[in-house]
Amino acid sequence: MTVFEKALVLHLIGDWLLQNDWMAQNKADLRHPAAWVHSGIHAGLLGYLLGWRGGLALGLVHVLVDTRVPQAWWCRVFRQTRDGEIGLHVRIWGDQVIHIATIAAWLVVAPRLGW
Repeated sequence: MTVFEKALVLHLIGDWLLQNDWMAQNKADLRHPAAWVHSGIHAGLLGYLLGWRGGLALGLVHVLVDTRVPQAWWCRVFRQTRDGEIGLHVRIWGDQVIHIATIAAWLVVAPRLGW
């Protein structure tokens, strides 16, 4: 497996297998410990693979994406459906694409910075 494929699998484990209801219900609020526990899981998983800089950077980006602000902005600017069952799927998969794109961006940028 490539490093990207490994990082993708770790991301999916962190976002789906290791996320409980407490995290899912409260992760959008940066003042709530659930946001930081959830992003810490991602930081640990990805840090194991990519080193502490990658884990820290991607954990911080993860917690910011989970505020739902980037996804709401994207839906508004690109006039994507936000309501009903279709809107729910658009938001869930849009969130996942943003997370995965940030992992891919890290894998492109970090080596150029010598990390």
